[in-house]
Amino acid sequence: MQAATNVSPEEIARFGKLAARWWDPDGESRPLHDLNPVRASYVADRVNLRDARVADVGCGGGLLSEALAKAGAHVTGIDLGEKVIEIARLHMHESRLENPSLDIDYRVQSSAELAAAEPESFDAVCCMELIEHVPDPAALVGDLVRMVKPGGLVVMSTLNRTPAAFGAAILGAEYIMRMLPRGTHHYAQFLKPSELGRLMRHAGLEVDDVSGLGYNPLNRKAWLSRVTAVNYLISARKPA
Repeated sequence: MQAATNVSPEEIARFGKLAARWWDPDGESRPLHDLNPVRASYVADRVNLRDARVADVGCGGGLLSEALAKAGAHVTGIDLGEKVIEIARLHMHESRLENPSLDIDYRVQSSAELAAAEPESFDAVCCMELIEHVPDPAALVGDLVRMVKPGGLVVMSTLNRTPAAFGAAILGAEYIMRMLPRGTHHYAQFLKPSELGRLMRHAGLEVDDVSGLGYNPLNRKAWLSRVTAVNYLISARKPA
């Protein structure tokens, strides 16, 4: 998850424990599997992924990275969790049996390190469900802005800081349905769309869309929505 000054070792350890079952659609990462197609489509609707360079920051086991790569993007997936990167690489090699052209560069690397090494190098930068896990959200947004090309797109997703989000993501998912380990989320770290939008604008981006992400865990359906009370996606462009 992030550079030495913007990282929670506890968060890395927590997600490392999930690594072995990351690609199990019925395991602890089940919500990520259900939400992934909607997230990937959201990105594809805003960026021509064919031969585009895309960074997936906080890529975990590579669910979104593989979806974007299968759509034709050259993906760089980064995470500070060594175990999840190992799983992402292993699954990519398995996926290449059916899709030999799959092109994903997985790295154990922070967003600050990637931004410093490859500034203004990516047509799009995705950062899904990471910002609520880092100590300094503004620093993370600044890293994303530095790595995207002028005219490029930054897409993020996170949880709103509302009673509805607390009920769904913490009380419901962690305590009642037990889809996620307890302690996965911390309500105080959730960001309202207005707050994340402000961080993006202060970093030099122009916000062009905020969409809610609906999810029914009983039938495992996910969809875009106008309701941002629980989970939402936000896209912003770096001025050319």
